[in-house]
Amino acid sequence: MDFFISAAHADGGAASPISSIIMLVGFVAIFYFMLIRPQQKRAKQHKNLLAELAKGDEVSLAGGVLGRISKVTDEFLVLEIAENTSIKVQKQAVTAVLPKGTIKAVESE
Repeated sequence: MDFFISAAHADGGAASPISSIIMLVGFVAIFYFMLIRPQQKRAKQHKNLLAELAKGDEVSLAGGVLGRISKVTDEFLVLEIAENTSIKVQKQAVTAVLPKGTIKAVESE
């Protein structure tokens, strides 16, 4: 049977419990710095962006709609997407605040 399982693996005692704990802590640290921390940073930036929304800001929504904010409430925005055309959207749908004049530049293209 030694042909299929080497003698070193059959003994089973090569790794100490301390090295296993160190490896586990290393994996947790890697996941934290590569996945969890950047996601928390993006969530915080998005929360700040939503808190700073004001009437007159030009925004882009998650679906690609561009518009100018005409009214802000706690959970919703009224967005003017064309002359005399407004829609009510959730604040969470806003992905970016655009520089002033962006909508006019896009309309002229």
